[in-house]
Formats: sequence, structure tokens, C-alpha cells
Amino acid sequence: MLRLALNRLATVACFGALALAVTACSTFSHAARPDALQVAGPPRTIEAALPADAEPAGSTATSPEGDRAPDPVAAQAQSTPETPALEEGMAQARDDVGTDAEPDEYDPWERWNEPMFNFNRRLDTYVLKPVAKGYNFVVPDEIQIMISNGFDNISFVPRLVNSLLQGKVKGAGRELGRFLINSTAGVGGLFDPAKDVFGILKSREDFGQTLGVWGVGSGPYLIVPFLEPLTVRDGVGKAVDSALDPLSYFLPLIWERLAMKVGDIVNERSLNLDLFQGFEESVIDMYSAVRHAYLQRRLRLIRE
Repeated sequence: MLRLALNRLATVACFGALALAVTACSTFSHAARPDALQVAGPPRTIEAALPADAEPAGSTATSPEGDRAPDPVAAQAQSTPETPALEEGMAQARDDVGTDAEPDEYDPWERWNEPMFNFNRRLDTYVLKPVAKGYNFVVPDEIQIMISNGFDNISFVPRLVNSLLQGKVKGAGRELGRFLINSTAGVGGLFDPAKDVFGILKSREDFGQTLGVWGVGSGPYLIVPFLEPLTVRDGVGKAVDSALDPLSYFLPLIWERLAMKVGDIVNERSLNLDLFQGFEESVIDMYSAVRHAYLQRRLRLIRE
């Protein structure tokens, strides 16, 4: 048993070291580009990378009258005589405004990513979704929700730890409270009285977000077969979160964990069969739309 634990720890450490090395290389190459800006960068399916609250690209703030909100720097330029000191101040103001702007989407591996994205889409269309439909026909929705609640309750440890690592004590308290309530009154987590009765919502913290809060750059956007969209930083985060998952200790054999993961994915896809129905027909460039939605969602989660 001790040998098995040491082997698992060594595997996670090797993966983390490799991913960190890739991050370092990509950060250096990114910094060498004069026009590059860092981007922030985990949904289970392709559809999950397209959150409903994703802000549309190119959206601008508007005034109550419906006109575009005035640029304070431009307004100052129009109302004040041009002087060298003013020009210097305006340049500084523009720099300050630029730091708050949304970063460009860093995707140097697009030639690899786009074919892998299309592969994952076909896998979802021709394999995962049909299997989920069959599963949905056999398993009642109530049972599917209970299974989803059970998986969610077991995986509270990474959310708890990452809340603490990010200094979100209230979030960690919510996770601990939810686990205690759902594990007892919720019959081992099959039900969610913490949310339904007490209104305690789960946090959405993971180690990829923790690295972002700590100031680690996201690295390039990355699509890997059989996985949801990532950045290099999120890939490191997933490795650490997997090591924190209690299932990896209760189910030491990789095939057992893989079977549990596949069951979780199929169950989740079954609960979201109609999610974003018709979205593909309304979007010209699906790859860019998913990339933008994912990166903006991750950026918002880090800023929360």
C-alpha cells in the first residue's frame, strides 16, 4: 500500500514538473512577442465551455440614453488645451486603461488545437451524445440528479483546499458546511439540502484558478483529445486537483477510477442533452467561439 502511494505521488510530481516546464517555455516565448498579452485560462464537455453568462466579444458599455459611454481620456483631450505635460498624462492614462482591458486570446498552437477540437466535437456528436441518450432512456432524471449530487459531494476536497489557498475563508466554510449537511441530511450526498433548504451554494474554485490568483500566467490555449479546453496552467491545476480527489485513494486502481469518471461524464451529458441546442447552426466559427467563451469564463472566475 505504501509503495502504491509513493508511485502515485511520483507520477503526479513528474506530470506537474513537465507541465511547469512547458509553462515556463511558453511564458518565455510569449514574452518575446511585443504585441502579446497574457490571458487567463474546466467544463466536462464541449458545450460546457460555452457558458450562458459569457459576455459577447466586442461588447461596449452604454450610457442610459443608449449611446456608447464616453472615454474619459478622450473627453479630457477635447476639453483641455494640448500641452506636453497633458500629453504625457494622457499617455499614462491610456496605459492604465489598457491594463484593465480584456487580454488577447493567446493561441500559438492553433494548428494543433483546431483539428483536436473537431475530433472532440465528432466524439461528442457520434459517441458521447448517443450513449447519453440511451442512458437517459434507461435511467430516470431523478436518479441522474442523485448520482450527480453524489459525485459533487465527494469532490468537495479540492474546492475546499483551493478556497483556503486563495484566502477565501467564507468559501471554504461553505464547502465544509455543504459536505457535512449533504453527507448527513442528504443521505451521503445523494440529495442537496444545503442548497435546497439552507441556500448554501458551492464554490467554483480549482487549482488552475489558484495559480491565476497567485499571478501565474495562463500559458497557451490547449485542446487535448478526450478532454475539455485547457490552458497549460489549467492542465497543471487539473493534475493537482486529481491528486486531491478522495476517489483516487478509495479507488487506487486506475481502471476503477476511469470507469467512475466515464460514468460521471455520461451522467452529466445526459443531464444536459438539450444544452445549447442549435448553437452550432448559429455560429460560423465554433472553434473561436468556444475558445473565447472558455478564456473569458476562466478570467472572470479568477477575478471573483
